[in-house]
Amino acid sequence: MKMRTLLISALAAAVVPASAYADERTESFVKQNANEVLNSLNNPDLSSAERTSLFSGYMEQFANINAVSKFVIGKYANRFSPEELKRYQDAFRTYALAVYQSELDAYRGNEVVVEGSTDRSPSDSIVDTKIARTDGRDMNVRWRVLHRNGEYQVVDVALDIEGNLIWLAIEQRAQFLALLDRTNGSADALIDKINGMTRKLKSERR
Repeated sequence: MKMRTLLISALAAAVVPASAYADERTESFVKQNANEVLNSLNNPDLSSAERTSLFSGYMEQFANINAVSKFVIGKYANRFSPEELKRYQDAFRTYALAVYQSELDAYRGNEVVVEGSTDRSPSDSIVDTKIARTDGRDMNVRWRVLHRNGEYQVVDVALDIEGNLIWLAIEQRAQFLALLDRTNGSADALIDKINGMTRKLKSERR
């Protein structure tokens, strides 16, 4: 079962329309940083490992992956030991970055264009973007951005995969919590599951 069947289109549940709060700075933040992320895949002089390292570095600055990793395990974030939480977050980070790189790699060389935004609250917005391809198969990408303490950070990304906008964190939260409930909160069982998902994803890219 591919990654895309493990996630879900959850826009209707994720977006609650509100008055317009997202300003040009929010959209500019997404445009600038998303293009840097995409451009990190473009340098033909880099090896595959170097390109992955550069891409991962940009994503780490752009998105709060630790916050996402805690969100998807809910109450268990406080039940794992510090050592278990670190091992889980390391595994989740590797998987999340592999997902984004795998899907965005097909759009290297193109520009991320901001098409608008929708607000969930004064500090929580969804920024709509599109990445064009010469074959006409444009990709819609939505970025959930929080503005806190004067800083912007992405906390989830929805990719348009085969006509479905798929949010990385939302369905994984349901999956991971279900697994943890079945295994009495076993961090090892969850980490094994995530590592297996990562191996499968990387094997499909070869």
